[in-house]
Amino acid sequence: MPDTGSAVLKVLIVEDDEDVALGCRQALQLEGIAAETVGTAEKARRLVGAGFPGIVVTDIRLPGMDGMELLRQLLAADPDLPVVLMTGHGDVSMAVQAMKIGAHDFIEKPFSPDYLVEVVRRALDKRRLTLEVRELRERLQNRESIEARIIGASPQMERVRRLVADLGGTAADVLIHGETGTGKELVARCLHDASPRRSGNFVAINCGGLPESLFDSEIFGHEAGAFTGAGKRRIGKVEHASGGTLFLDEIESMPMAMQIKFLRVLQERTLERLGSNTPVPVDCRVIAATKVDLGELAEQGRFRADLYYRLNVVTLPLPPLRDRREDIGLLFEQFALQAAARHGRPVPAPDPERMRRMMAYHWPGNVRELRNVADRCVLGIEGGFPPFGTTAVTGPRPLAETVEAFERSLIAEALRRNAHSLARTAEDLQIPKTTLHDKIRKYGLGEG
Repeated sequence: MPDTGSAVLKVLIVEDDEDVALGCRQALQLEGIAAETVGTAEKARRLVGAGFPGIVVTDIRLPGMDGMELLRQLLAADPDLPVVLMTGHGDVSMAVQAMKIGAHDFIEKPFSPDYLVEVVRRALDKRRLTLEVRELRERLQNRESIEARIIGASPQMERVRRLVADLGGTAADVLIHGETGTGKELVARCLHDASPRRSGNFVAINCGGLPESLFDSEIFGHEAGAFTGAGKRRIGKVEHASGGTLFLDEIESMPMAMQIKFLRVLQERTLERLGSNTPVPVDCRVIAATKVDLGELAEQGRFRADLYYRLNVVTLPLPPLRDRREDIGLLFEQFALQAAARHGRPVPAPDPERMRRMMAYHWPGNVRELRNVADRCVLGIEGGFPPFGTTAVTGPRPLAETVEAFERSLIAEALRRNAHSLARTAEDLQIPKTTLHDKIRKYGLGEG
């Protein structure tokens, strides 16, 4: 979908009389309206599809397919496309019929340049509004989809959703940074689904799980006979992602020799299949994910600095679960519902003690570990299981920090449980409303 807020809409004129076509084009261009001409309906049909950023002005009488059939085909592809018909004196009744079919307007020949401009401007205004409404609806659908998939009421996750919504429609390459289990691939897929490339392939590559000996063949593809056993041409993952999104997971584990080859592809947006000297153009968005600081690795010489800067156009940080404890109850509830549906088991009853232990746990495996806990609870096998023990806590935390984190998570969970009603939450927690209000401000729980 074009950015209709800044894009210049154009007029496609379909007219086989070269003098008339030239006159129409010049009249529009003199008024600052972009216009181009074609001589047949068949050429126009190839140029105009759903979402065409402009309108069509066509003569009724054309060689081959006539203007009426062109109108029918254009409206079948995009019912909201304004089509203006140019008619001769004997074609007025036909033009009236076309208006019933769905034509925007018609102009009877001969017509003045000013009248043509007037009709075209009205049609362009209508088209601009239609495309803007479509884009707004699309953005709303994307945002709703993002909120349903990237779960959390914390300010950190609201920021993640906002970044995904803002970046989704751009072509910018993105570097996602987060610990293991924070949902890096989920965010990458949301970026893909929110982009104009959503109809293309989402191709994920685990950079740490690909043997270096197979790198060229898997990533760039090969021609038949390129090596022993290469019986036919193979399209590599990068080429398969053309028109879509290439997701590079665990990019920090890519061997240095592979980094050099990959950097060249990213810079030139072309590749050569193994066994071929012919460059193949590729057009894919690149989203990389890492659990470490790539800038620090680059300074240590353990990751190519030029590749790091090439990938790091935009950084999207994902917070660990321990830093957004107010989301634990919401996530557990969602995962438990999904697990219950998947396993055909009842949803576990609320358990305050289990929630207390979950709130106090460090969650080294992040959201992925919480999902596993929900599965175990649904299956009835959480007893004796160590995720809420002390052995998984990676290090001591100051008492004040621990107390504040626990208090923040309890208040956040109570707010969610009581639909953010201050009175009901205060009653639930058995504290005065003024005290609760102060703590909500202190912990920033009024956001998101």
